Amino acid sequence: MSKKIPPLPVKPLRWIGPSKDELMEFPDPVMKEMGHALHLAQTGDKADSAKPLHGFGGAGVLEIVEDHAGDTYRAVYTVKLAGTVYVLHCFQKKSQKGSETPKQTINLIKQRLKTAIELHERQKRSEKP
Repeated sequence: MSKKIPPLPVKPLRWIGPSKDELMEFPDPVMKEMGHALHLAQTGDKADSAKPLHGFGGAGVLEIVEDHAGDTYRAVYTVKLAGTVYVLHCFQKKSQKGSETPKQTINLIKQRLKTAIELHERQKRSEKP
């Protein structure tokens, strides 16, 4: 008799701002790969294409990087808020100079992270008996 391995619990995925619409504008192969990487995050795993985003103090904010037809696409998410994966921003990297994320984009991600923290705190308060 074979033992069934119970499925891993799947954390909910929450989209901050227009991040889902941003992702839906990506080419299909990129959307598929990023969707798979986000699903791995929901199960507590990490895709090979997901790396910590510099400037956010460790591995709590990650970016998925996918190349397609000469373009680079990124999705930024956080796992540092217990029990939920928050997608903060999805974008096509425009700059050709280096791999550094533009300051304006970093500031947008920081603002959306702040929004995610506020939503998470509000959710936690509403769940308390």
